[in-house]
Amino acid sequence: VDLAESSLLNKLIHTSLVESSHHVEILQQDPSSPLFSVKSFEELPLKKELLQGVYAMGFNRPSKIQETALPMLLAHPPQNLIAQSQSGTGKTAAFVLAMLSRVNGAEKYPQCLCLAPTYELALQIGHVIEKMGQFCADIRVTYAVQGNRVLPGALLEEQIVIGTPGTMLDWCFKRRVVNMKRISLFVLDEADVMIDRQGFSYQSIRIQRALPRGCQMLLFSATFKETVWNFAKQIVSNPIIIKLRQEELTLSNIRQYYFVCRNREEKYEALCNIYGSITIGQAMIFCQTRRSADWLSVEMSKDGHQVAMLTAELTIVQRADVIQRFRDGKEKVLITTNVCARGIDVAQVTIVVNFSLPVNQEKQLDFETYLHRIGRTGRFGKKGIAFNMVERQTTYLVHSIEEHFQTEIKRLDPDDMDELEQLDN
Repeated sequence: VDLAESSLLNKLIHTSLVESSHHVEILQQDPSSPLFSVKSFEELPLKKELLQGVYAMGFNRPSKIQETALPMLLAHPPQNLIAQSQSGTGKTAAFVLAMLSRVNGAEKYPQCLCLAPTYELALQIGHVIEKMGQFCADIRVTYAVQGNRVLPGALLEEQIVIGTPGTMLDWCFKRRVVNMKRISLFVLDEADVMIDRQGFSYQSIRIQRALPRGCQMLLFSATFKETVWNFAKQIVSNPIIIKLRQEELTLSNIRQYYFVCRNREEKYEALCNIYGSITIGQAMIFCQTRRSADWLSVEMSKDGHQVAMLTAELTIVQRADVIQRFRDGKEKVLITTNVCARGIDVAQVTIVVNFSLPVNQEKQLDFETYLHRIGRTGRFGKKGIAFNMVERQTTYLVHSIEEHFQTEIKRLDPDDMDELEQLDN
């Protein structure tokens, strides 16, 4: 899956924050500089219009990353920051608050630049600014993106300019509609996606080099591979570094079972027996192909189940909508191909069914995908159950999972209703 696409999908589906149990790790250059963390937004030096905007968005208290990052983002003198945390942890809201706090609404010229790797991601950040800044009547945003034309030498009155590197470069150097010397805050979001795209890191560095010495630099990334790290160090001098580790997927609280079935009809019968025997909150069912997902969706709908389907043919916005509906409990069953084995945290998912096990082109088991698939249940410390449907000739795949993860997968008889009912205990 394209990195920018999955990043946008994550932004669209994480309408509420992901709670992380991990500690925030802080590395800083200057040990004499005091570090604070806050437990409420009132403790921050925020204008009352901004506080209103924060609450209007439904944020009652800062997330883990915000507790630590916001005091630094809003400190005087301004501090440079590199932050790594996964989608849904509140990093966009954190740097948006910094932008809205730093700009002076009475001054009608660009004061903040924010770079994002794609038009859609730039738009998403803009939506957050508009929503959070809805009570700051004098602060405005404009988009330096393809198709948004400005005349050379025109005077921009918007204080915040969000854009993609190529168009931002054009606005700053060729059309000269942004006076670089007056920029006080530079934000670079999705750094990992940025360096994945041809030429973007060069363009970003060129923009950053033209900024004044005292300009605050903020860089955000979901991952910190070596390439991202080298890029970050070129852009941000003397930074404070914040890391929020990703939640580890674990199989320890997931019970795994398998059925041996002759064909898809038998697999479907086994599925019906599961539904007839145990209490199920919500279920995710993974199929290997779109055809088998279509077939299963029709069969389950005929039997009266509320079913949603997620496949690669859907647009990102449609995918986000399907996931959100499932999260809201409007459908109880989500049938999907591999598209979304990752990134869906739904607390109510109690069972995951592999209608077929994930294999690669060589017909070998894809262990990482298996982990991500069944990791959709047993989230947030809850107990979960995973059922695997296999044909007789592919039972060896089950044993390879057991070996790989040092785990036990118990064989069940799909027709033994008594045995299935005992799983509920």
